[in-house]
Amino acid sequence: MWEYEERARRGGYTRVCGCDEAGAGPLAGPVYAAAVILPMGVELPGLDDSKKLTEKKREALFPKIQEKALAWSIASVSPEEIDQTDILSARLKAMQLAIDGLAPAPDFALVDGNRDKGKSFALKTAHELIVKGDSLSVSIAAASVLAKVSRDRFMLELAREYPQYGFEAHKGYGTKLHYTRLREFGPSPVHRRSFLKKL
Repeated sequence: MWEYEERARRGGYTRVCGCDEAGAGPLAGPVYAAAVILPMGVELPGLDDSKKLTEKKREALFPKIQEKALAWSIASVSPEEIDQTDILSARLKAMQLAIDGLAPAPDFALVDGNRDKGKSFALKTAHELIVKGDSLSVSIAAASVLAKVSRDRFMLELAREYPQYGFEAHKGYGTKLHYTRLREFGPSPVHRRSFLKKL
């Protein structure tokens, strides 16, 4: 899974980061992103696209990635800002914020997905878009775990603040339970109003 990193280095880049986001689809909560620079060839047994890993495996990998990375950064964009712009722009902003948070700064980014420009925001760092990058690049896979775990942990905090919605069960995604609670209690301050068209 080092093919893309090696190709970027052959192209003259010395600090290549992977970047991914988590939480584009939920009805509530922020969108998170992470960026990671890994030492070439570092081993992280069990690392894969965060969606393919159990919560337990993601939690176990989280500190290992942080420990072995040359640099890592996590950022988020609020539900309010998602509503004010659009989810693509918010995703890209979260990713750029995560990239900007890296020290040392990367000179190239491997980014999961196929879009790098939204209505109100575009990625600024030199980058390559990789569809299903979290399955193809070890750096993106590492970023996907940091983003997913960070967002899930934040949603557990929101579950304590707004216990009526069951965030601990669905992390803000549009499950049957979530829609039932939304109809019963109405949206909270952490819901994305622009996502609630079905209510």
